[in-house]
Order: sequence, then C-alpha cells, then structure tokens
Amino acid sequence: MKLLLSMPVFSSPHEALATKIITLYADNHLRGVPRIQGVILLFSAVDGVLKAVLEAPVITAKRTAGASAVATKYLASENPKILAILGAGVQGKSHLEVLTHLYNFEEVRIWNIHQNTAEKLVKEFDDKGFQCVCCLTVEEAVRDADIIVTATFSKTPVLKAAWVKPGAHINVVGASHPTSQELDSQLMRSAVVYTDNTEAALVESGDIIISEVEVYAEIREVILGKKDGFRDKTTVFKSLGMAIQDLVAAKLVYDAYTSDLQK
Repeated sequence: MKLLLSMPVFSSPHEALATKIITLYADNHLRGVPRIQGVILLFSAVDGVLKAVLEAPVITAKRTAGASAVATKYLASENPKILAILGAGVQGKSHLEVLTHLYNFEEVRIWNIHQNTAEKLVKEFDDKGFQCVCCLTVEEAVRDADIIVTATFSKTPVLKAAWVKPGAHINVVGASHPTSQELDSQLMRSAVVYTDNTEAALVESGDIIISEVEVYAEIREVILGKKDGFRDKTTVFKSLGMAIQDLVAAKLVYDAYTSDLQK
C-alpha cells in the first residue's frame, strides 16, 4: 500500500488553518524507514500567514492516543486491571504511554507480528518502571484483558470474539481502509460500537463496513450525555482520526513553543 493523504481544516475559535500531508508506505519497515511520514502546516486564519511546520507522525500518534484515552474513560470498566496492546509500532507505543498514565494496571501485555519489535517496546517501558510482558500470540495477550488496543497494519482480523471477555473495551486504531479488518465480524456484532466520526467510518472503516454493524454513537454524544456509555458491555471505539484533532494539537504545540520563547 502506498498513499499520499491530505487533511485540511479550519477552526474559528482557534483562528487557525491547518493541513496535514502524509505518505503511507506499508513496506517501509523493510527499508528501515517509518511507514508514515509527513508534516502539518499551521496557518493563521486572520491573515493566512504560515506559522509553523510540524512533524505529523508525532502529533498524529499523540492525538490518536488522546482520543482513545477519552473513549476509554467513558466506556471502560471503572477499575481496569489488564491492558493488552496489539501492535508495537508508533501507535502502540503512544497508546501504552497514555493509558498507563491514566490507569494503574496490574499487568500490561504487548503483542506484535514481529516479536523482536514487541520485546524492544517491553524493554523500553520496563526501563521506565512499568511492568510489561511480551506475548507470543494475540490470544495470550487479550485473555481476560479489560482494555485492548489494536494498532496493526493487518488487512485481516487479528482479534477474535472467542478471546475477548464480556465487558472489555477495545480501541480500534488500525484498518483505516474499507477492505481491511482488525476485529472479526462476530466480535464487532457482539459489541456496542462507537466512532469518532460516523460519517467517515461508514465509508472508510472495514471493521464496520464488512461486518455490517450498526454504529450506536459517536463518542462526543457520550461525553455530552446524549448517549449512554455501556461500561458493563463489550464496547468498541473505532478511531479514524479527525483533522480538527491535528489542528488543536498543532496549535497547542505552537502556543507552548512561542510562550517559552517569550519568557
């Protein structure tokens, strides 16, 4: 897979314009180069002046994990004990950082299709004082897990319904293509499904399209109290990412940087 993608956005409250331009080359790991590369161009909405050029992969990783953290806060069980991360790349790492900041897990399990990559991430977090274990199979990683993150480049399901305990919460980050799945259709149909943007999910998310599942709500509706967050049921948050998240994150970085310069 080789893609060139752009995401333009305007925000009146932030008086800012932004465009994220990224390339996605699925086989770049064979070259020792990151799969996703690109920039975010941040402009003033007042005069159109270019304010900053920021690294897109870093901001994308942080804002995506942040969105998952918000969904997890509203959908997961009150006291999650076990976290499973499927995929030890940039998104897997960012989700591990954010979710271990939110919760004091008793056990964190990491699986990756290339075991050495998972082992590197486990060692990195062990060095920071977190207790992580590397799992050889997906089933081993997710058994009895309270929170699961799928952040893989798989085109076919890696997570099966039979392995997931009732009431688990799943943040689905990968499979951002209509023909790709990370979760099997049985799991999708047995869960309550939430999205960041349903309109986009219905045309971009293979997990939703192929399983022909109904989306219950966007996560903003839960936050606003318009829809329920079912903590006692198996829940799925399908995250595709929104341009406004890039703009807000880029603006936060820019404002913090310029503030430091003025001190």
